[in-house]
Amino acid sequence: MHFLQFTFSILPDNVMYKNEYMIKMQIELTKKVGNVMEKDWKKLLQIFWTFFKIGPVTFGGGFAMIPLIEKEVVDKKNWLKSEDVTDIFALAQSVPGAVAINSATFIGKRIGGIRGAIAALLGVSLPTFLIVLTLGILYSLFQSNPKVAAAFLSIRASIVALIVYAAIKTGKTAIVDKSTFGLFVVGIPILFFIHPIFAILAGASAGIILTNIKEKLGYKVQFDKQKETDVYDIDYFMGSGI
Repeated sequence: MHFLQFTFSILPDNVMYKNEYMIKMQIELTKKVGNVMEKDWKKLLQIFWTFFKIGPVTFGGGFAMIPLIEKEVVDKKNWLKSEDVTDIFALAQSVPGAVAINSATFIGKRIGGIRGAIAALLGVSLPTFLIVLTLGILYSLFQSNPKVAAAFLSIRASIVALIVYAAIKTGKTAIVDKSTFGLFVVGIPILFFIHPIFAILAGASAGIILTNIKEKLGYKVQFDKQKETDVYDIDYFMGSGI
């Protein structure tokens, strides 16, 4: 003990100062890391709770989720832009799996990385699983009840309204000019004859081709809808917006 006291007493002042400085830096770094982790966990809980609320009230699959997700993620939380949500839904339809699960996972990944994707996936899946399990038991007991049948008939009608509303909202950001409107018109009948994934791939290919043609001709490529739709630039072209 006396030896240690003697050792510290003969240390230069600058060495003691450096040790104190390093200890203070470690404490500050620990506090900063703790604050960052606390913020990350809060955001993850927000992501989980956002999709936890959306999952139970979404009837009709992923397409019916669009207006609800847009309201929560874009309008309330301001995490993403409306165009980002539209792009994510297009991507979610092009990969295997349920559109609702894919969309929630992609949006969570965009907001909070891998952990955000897991939080969104759990949030959108957990309540739905519990509700389906409960409804399955109840439906097996009351499926012959005419009131139950009438309720499900009304739910199916409301699903159609939600999908139409989602299509209108998506169209406002996806259809930005004549070329995108042309692809929309052509794509509607095509969807009755081919798988949606092929329609998406065809649209992507058409966009690349039209953009290349436009750039070679020296026209400006338009990716966003103009605020004044009745006024166009001089170099406005059929292929802009793709």
